[in-house]
Amino acid sequence: MNDAYRKLPDTTLPEGTPVYQLDRVVRGTLQLGNPAVDVMTDLKQVKAITVSNQLTIDEALQRMVSAGVRLLLVMDSDNATMGVITARDINGEKPVIYASKEQVSRDQMRVSNIMTPREKIEVLQMSDVEKARVGDIVTTLRDAGRQHALVIEDDANGNPIVRGIFSITLIGRMLGLDIQPTGVVQSFAELESVLIGSS
Repeated sequence: MNDAYRKLPDTTLPEGTPVYQLDRVVRGTLQLGNPAVDVMTDLKQVKAITVSNQLTIDEALQRMVSAGVRLLLVMDSDNATMGVITARDINGEKPVIYASKEQVSRDQMRVSNIMTPREKIEVLQMSDVEKARVGDIVTTLRDAGRQHALVIEDDANGNPIVRGIFSITLIGRMLGLDIQPTGVVQSFAELESVLIGSS
């Protein structure tokens, strides 16, 4: 049986070899008129980064750092989405307010204490996203003052399932603009002129 397998030839890694990036659009080539799906993290193609609601907020933050993301989907034991938690939630005023109200220390805080629960998450429909442009997503996120948006669609049984995630930070990076998590754009006049020009 061993003779049915063969050793593959190997070589050393050439100097300066890059790594494929997950971005489907080459940086610098993205335009606001591109299809919105070009900037969506498609969970059919990329593994979702999830967390239990019982993890401490610092453990959740460490998971974000390790995965290179700023949003985690919070899942229950049945793999249903309970909510989301962002780096902004963890590093912002939510923990301070919760600690003051509940008289607990930061290391006692769980994801469930500061996450945005499912019933407060506004989502986009995949059917709308498929017809949208990048500029539509930027406008949607800026008008809502949000850094992220979840996209849902119906699965084969007609039940809703989270299909994708938009990140204003990633979109800004791909556009070559510095769009801050607060919704403020470093080059506001430039983005405004681009948004107006693309409509």
